[in-house]
Amino acid sequence: MKKNNLILIILLSFILVTVPVSAQNEAYKNPDLPVKERAHDLVSRMTLEEKISQMMNEAEAIPRFDIPYYNWWNEGLHGVARTGVATVFPQAIGLAATFNDSLLYNVATVISDEFRAKYNAYIKDKKRNSYVGLTVWSPNINIFRDPRWGRGQETYGEDPFLTSRMGVAFVKGLQGTDPVYLKTVATPKHYLVHSGPEPLRHTFNAEIDETDFLDTYAPAFEACVKEGKAYSIMSAYNSLRGVPISASKYLLTDLLRDKWRFEGYVVSDCGAIDDICLGHKYTSSLEEAAASAVKAGCELNCGNTYSHLKEAIDKGFLTEKDIDIAVERLMEARIRLGMFDPENLVPFNNISPSVNDAPEHRQLSIRVAEESIVLLKNENNTLPLKTDIKTIAVLGPNADNPDVMYGNYNGTPSKYTTPLQRIKNIVSADTKVLYALGSDCVSGQTTPGVIPNNFLLSENKNGLKGEYFPNLNLEGNPAVTRVDSIIDFNWDGIVPAPDFSVDNYSVRWTGKLIIPETGRYKLSVTGDDGFRLYLDDSLVINSWLEHAPVTESCLIDLQKGSVHKIKLEYFQMAGGASIRFAWYVDNKNLLQEAIDVAKKSDVIIYFGGISPLLEGEEMSVPYEGFSGGDRTSINLPTVQENLLKELKATGKPVIFVMLNGSALAVNWANENLPAILEAWYPGQEGGTAIANVLFGKYNPAGRLPVTFYKSVDQLPPFEDYNMKDRTYRYFNGDPLYPFGYGLSYTSFSYSNLKVGSSMKTSDKVTVKVKIKNTGNMDGDEVAQLYVKHLNAPVPVPIYSLEGFKRIHLKKGEERIVEFKLAPENLSVITGNKKVVIPGEIELVVGGLLPDKTQIEKHKNVTATIKLKGDNIEVE
Repeated sequence: MKKNNLILIILLSFILVTVPVSAQNEAYKNPDLPVKERAHDLVSRMTLEEKISQMMNEAEAIPRFDIPYYNWWNEGLHGVARTGVATVFPQAIGLAATFNDSLLYNVATVISDEFRAKYNAYIKDKKRNSYVGLTVWSPNINIFRDPRWGRGQETYGEDPFLTSRMGVAFVKGLQGTDPVYLKTVATPKHYLVHSGPEPLRHTFNAEIDETDFLDTYAPAFEACVKEGKAYSIMSAYNSLRGVPISASKYLLTDLLRDKWRFEGYVVSDCGAIDDICLGHKYTSSLEEAAASAVKAGCELNCGNTYSHLKEAIDKGFLTEKDIDIAVERLMEARIRLGMFDPENLVPFNNISPSVNDAPEHRQLSIRVAEESIVLLKNENNTLPLKTDIKTIAVLGPNADNPDVMYGNYNGTPSKYTTPLQRIKNIVSADTKVLYALGSDCVSGQTTPGVIPNNFLLSENKNGLKGEYFPNLNLEGNPAVTRVDSIIDFNWDGIVPAPDFSVDNYSVRWTGKLIIPETGRYKLSVTGDDGFRLYLDDSLVINSWLEHAPVTESCLIDLQKGSVHKIKLEYFQMAGGASIRFAWYVDNKNLLQEAIDVAKKSDVIIYFGGISPLLEGEEMSVPYEGFSGGDRTSINLPTVQENLLKELKATGKPVIFVMLNGSALAVNWANENLPAILEAWYPGQEGGTAIANVLFGKYNPAGRLPVTFYKSVDQLPPFEDYNMKDRTYRYFNGDPLYPFGYGLSYTSFSYSNLKVGSSMKTSDKVTVKVKIKNTGNMDGDEVAQLYVKHLNAPVPVPIYSLEGFKRIHLKKGEERIVEFKLAPENLSVITGNKKVVIPGEIELVVGGLLPDKTQIEKHKNVTATIKLKGDNIEVE
């Protein structure tokens, strides 16, 4: 009997060893088991090499476990980026200007729909590349503490409360509400103290005190983790207090996990683990840098420094158990996304590609752009304009420029509308719209801009006919034919058209090029791989070979109104894939042409500002006032201000519309022009939104999420991260336009502010106020609640925003608006903790940042409350 049992045991053991893994009990594939148990089971089956392979953004496939290749890198700051057609919403700074977190939730929901749609389509076609996944490296919730920072456009502005509310809304919209599965993973970045300078970010060390850390830099990340339940965090490049953030156990474990109860995974910014050793010199080797990051709590490396982890273990810098913890957290994320579960169980698997840039999504982009626009000045009711004006001059470098519509980290819409295009459509049939460029954004700028679609024509449609061939040599019949509105594609790791591969294809674009003004044109093509350009059947650019991204140009004299036959051919062999067709006109008579057009008009609309080609992430910008993506001056570029002065001298009313991602010191314009609009980088339908505001189809109510200073002379050094003299909360000077500022075509009054006069430090506070539309137009109002601590025993902000609500009121309508303040909204920083202390607090409610003048004119209403009781620490 014992002998038979022994034989049976040996037989069963042999069967278990020889049966494929898939036939055994695979707990990680069982959707009924807890996520942590499934992840632990999966990781326990992996070899050390397999585990390490999962800890870099390009995670290798493990076929024996049915784990496919996955690239964790995806961008979705204001729309799905870098992966084909998607809805492009206003840049993040414009989203913040809406002061509408519920609207931002809707935006993020659309973005996550489009992420899922693309993921579903690519997985169905067995295509897994960068930018086609579900782990989204957004939002950017750094505090825009200094207007010189080039990436400030990606943020929600300078205020920690506004940033917190917008960040939480965005995170929730991305991740969805399903109780089991994440729709996508949101990744607030760049944790935790990070805001330039761009050229120094790989070596820079930020020094701040604990008050600024807790009161300014940390709140948005804390809110996104605690309330938003963000499932990922991206660690920044720089050091904080001498320790690289990606190697900081205090930041990544003690604070993030132990105190805030973060349950997801941390990913480094790209190359940040390298920087621990090579930039900050914090470690003496890359294997030690990798080990320090993993042990600190950084599970995923964007880059390949974690390939040194095996050697790091061999040298005793960390253990395999450290690796297990990290990889289990990464597998938990993929399980929560439904990547290992039957398709029918995941509710987002039925979202189809038809949602990408769908009509309803484009309509939402119009609404968001409208809500983002800030009316900065409107002297003598210059705006809104009538649609039957006899002649309108539309001038400026940003009037008809697709580049300036999108900001950075942008997607590619199926169509777009520039301000010039929409103005031509919105005015009466008898109105003449005259256009001239007038100037470049900055003096000496010769960077070609993408050729707008209204200067390209094919088959009676704006754009060029694209013929797509599934081979390298444009052979045979095209598999796909379509009209592409502009030629500006980044197909790195993605397919250019349905049923194509990511490599080994070619495209031919044909049509007509319409010349808007006489001048010497620089026609430019940038591509990876080969390209060639024909103008009127003559080969003018030839780079028909495999290569990394290069730009080739030609100079040609062209006459206004002439039409030329155009043919652009391109092939993609392997690796990166991109193609861009652009131009620049070298016309010394730009200024005079603009003046001539202005003199013929009844009103001038000037579109200026700056451009995402001038401000952004670590970039080379060889123009005065710009450096490495940042700015050294916040003035409007001189060439534009000089043009505005010439336009003013014509005696015609000049309306100035700014498109930019950061504050501009437009002091002369504010003193001399009757109307100014701030439109940010407004997204694909920005032109529609701007024209709707200019002509009264929409009543503007956006608010500034940043302070507009008069000069950099009002600012501390850029490298100084202390908040003294920065932002409305600590700036005692006189700004050009304050945070929270924005006008309307109608007017509002505030009255009947109600709040208890005395309460305990542990109480929640309810604030009620009556708001009435006292003007002649329906419109939105953004009610803002500010808190001021009176006679506080510790340093406190001048004012702090602690509540805001955007409401719509018809003319004559009034409504009671209610705010609820939790103890944390009334706290101060003392003893390195958030504490509610006894004392007097001033509450101010209105449509603008409070000052004495506004309170006296009843634009704001105020009340004082007294808190009694013990000090209460806020968790």
